[in-house]
Amino acid sequence: MIKKLLLFMGIGALATAGYAQIETPAPSPFQKIEQKVGLTDVTLEYSRPSMKGRKIFGDLVPYGNLWRTGANANTKITFSDSVSIEGKKIGPGSYAIYTKPSAGSWEVYLYSDASNWGTPQKWDETKVAAMANMRVHRMTTPMETFTMSFDDLKNDSANLTMLWEDVYVSLPIQFPTDKLVTSNIQRVMNGPSSGDYYSAAVYYLESGKDIEKAKMWIDKAIEMREQPAFWFYRQQSLIYAKSGDKKGAIKAAKKSLELAQAAGNADYVALNTKSLEVWEGRKMEDK
Repeated sequence: MIKKLLLFMGIGALATAGYAQIETPAPSPFQKIEQKVGLTDVTLEYSRPSMKGRKIFGDLVPYGNLWRTGANANTKITFSDSVSIEGKKIGPGSYAIYTKPSAGSWEVYLYSDASNWGTPQKWDETKVAAMANMRVHRMTTPMETFTMSFDDLKNDSANLTMLWEDVYVSLPIQFPTDKLVTSNIQRVMNGPSSGDYYSAAVYYLESGKDIEKAKMWIDKAIEMREQPAFWFYRQQSLIYAKSGDKKGAIKAAKKSLELAQAAGNADYVALNTKSLEVWEGRKMEDK
């Protein structure tokens, strides 16, 4: 009797395991849209229910109730930069999109907690990053499957469009493209920064590349800074030593030592002291 029971249990377990491996189409398929607007990356993730003969707005999706704006997990939008909605600026990051449909308009909310499954158990007004009231437009041809898209793309704006049944609503979003481009132009036109010259010089030193270029770049990095830090002079001393300029290496090491002592950095004090002992003793070392 026990053997038969164990046998039936084993068969049942195998049947269950086999059933769990069967993959079937999702009733509300997931969609992920990646869109570039100007210089900003936007990602939209949502699930798409279909009408399937049902009345949607005012019935399946009741008027005046908060809706997850799709199916399954809440719909989520992610921005790589700050954007503006209805004149309100919101920072980069992910937001849940909730809506409250009515016959003539929809309230659209961007909610800073995007980790809910559906609508939040408790609505928190402090998490509403932005809200807009969008007018409903009627379509002559019904949309069977809930659809979201980015339309009317311009350098600094796009409309987040939502369509289902005979309803069409559109949320305008403003992007900081001009500010980003202007910043890029100024950065390029101003040329490399002190930090750029420093990084290039150190890379050339450590990679054994053209030491004369490294020397020119570290000099430029120090020249561009109002108060160069002790590590700038430390790298200058190493580059000068590598180039064979012992006098320049000693001068830079002494300056680095002085600044390191003032800053209370014992590591750089020790490094510079050791190098000076070697260089002033007329024995060259690379580092």
